[in-house]
Amino acid sequence: MLFLYTLALQSYALLLRLVASFVPKAEQWLSGRRGLLPHIQQTLKGETAPLVWFHCASLGEFEQGRPLMEAFLQEHPHFKLVLTFFSPSGYNVRKAWPGAHYVFYLPLDTAANARAFLDAVRPRLAVFVKYEFWYHFLTELQRRRVPVVCVSAIFRPQQVFFKPWGAFFRKIISRFTHIFTQNEASVELLRTIGIRQASVAGDTRFDTVVRTALASPRPLPLVEAFVADGAPVFIVGSNWPEDLPALTPLLRQYQDQMRFLFAPHEITETNLALVEAALPGRVVRYSTATPATVAQARVLLMDNVGLLSQLYRFGTYAYIGGAFGKGLHNTLEAAAFGLPLFFGPTYTKFQEAMDLVKAGCAFPIHSAAELQTAFGLLWHQSEVRLRVQDMSLEYVHQQAGATATIMAALARMDVVPVVNKI
Repeated sequence: MLFLYTLALQSYALLLRLVASFVPKAEQWLSGRRGLLPHIQQTLKGETAPLVWFHCASLGEFEQGRPLMEAFLQEHPHFKLVLTFFSPSGYNVRKAWPGAHYVFYLPLDTAANARAFLDAVRPRLAVFVKYEFWYHFLTELQRRRVPVVCVSAIFRPQQVFFKPWGAFFRKIISRFTHIFTQNEASVELLRTIGIRQASVAGDTRFDTVVRTALASPRPLPLVEAFVADGAPVFIVGSNWPEDLPALTPLLRQYQDQMRFLFAPHEITETNLALVEAALPGRVVRYSTATPATVAQARVLLMDNVGLLSQLYRFGTYAYIGGAFGKGLHNTLEAAAFGLPLFFGPTYTKFQEAMDLVKAGCAFPIHSAAELQTAFGLLWHQSEVRLRVQDMSLEYVHQQAGATATIMAALARMDVVPVVNKI
């Protein structure tokens, strides 16, 4: 099985090389790893401070792990933080994040790469956020007796770990010193395969979104000019082209009664043009907007990255993209501001989305007609919308606290004190 695992990774890298000339993300993934290990070795040469290593697959996992990174450094200021990403979408946005002392791509998971990386980093503690179960890295960490934990993990029966043929993958997750899960169901599943070093801590993303909602807002003059007339604002976050057929009829029906703020998941000319075509002549791009032009527009199209979590404070309603395709994007950033949520049908892999639907704070839809019906209920009954807002805020604040739970558990486990003595 190890041979097949290695072959799959090599095939993945080969595929990226084949498509890199016409797939920008593939080229970024490859170029970011050219000369990577020598760069890491040279960068860390002579570093004497103890290092803690956090690994995140992409931007979403970074935001999930961020409150824990900050809490760790606050409690252990003599440590320095090494942050790695697998995906360009995480690395490109957060490579200059001031909370990390060093930010790198993660080398491809081979035995040689794992040894070289860990020789250079020499982490005293490793933290993997939610996903990313890499055989060679975890095996080498265990061999070196470096404590390694997984946080905000969630497991489901259909995953390979719980299949009769999943022995190799069960071996991978058995390498963790401890696994902090989002829910009790995940702990119970892990126990069925003999993994008992697991406990419920919750999802650290709740801590992030609560803090964002309560923090002093970042000045955004163009957005403030856009919403200055006081009209309701419908925010479309992380939309994909597959979301537009459901959104376009609503956009056209309410264009004179609401303002719409679109933040596409991928900022490409094609995706931007599709939004502009939905309401011709009434869309302005953020990069070219002025206070005068946004005041006249009905749609403000965000052609940048990194602002979405700040935008929800301007909203009255929110549609979260992705659930007409591979899967729903972050709902908590909007829920933390009490916005009623709408999204497509592919959401059941996300515990918080299911919780919000069950509580009546979110409305999954399969078509444009269903979106118009669900939205119309809230549009015409303000008391229902206000009740949804209260329930959403209550849910998010009740779920916060995972960061403190994990930090306290690490202290009880003597993981961090042992780390400090190494």
